[in-house]
Amino acid sequence: MTPEFVISFGRDAFLVALLLAGPALAVGLVVGFLISIFQAVTQIQELTLTIIPKIVAIVITLIILYPWILSKATDFFRLVLTNFPSYIGQ
Repeated sequence: MTPEFVISFGRDAFLVALLLAGPALAVGLVVGFLISIFQAVTQIQELTLTIIPKIVAIVITLIILYPWILSKATDFFRLVLTNFPSYIGQ
């Protein structure tokens, strides 16, 4: 394995991981921001008010995007397993 191949493979794996986790992280960020604004305006400092809505929003996002996430992950792993003999030869 050449250093260029390892860097390219690592970059592709990182991009796929970022692509798969990005929507859930973005939803968690937006919901957390909105809740923090609500808490600042109302001066309610309740820990469950911050955690529960974020968990629910992220779970709903993952349920909605599950087919897309599964498709992207399957495509990447299919590519990896298809090219596995060439990885060993390098």
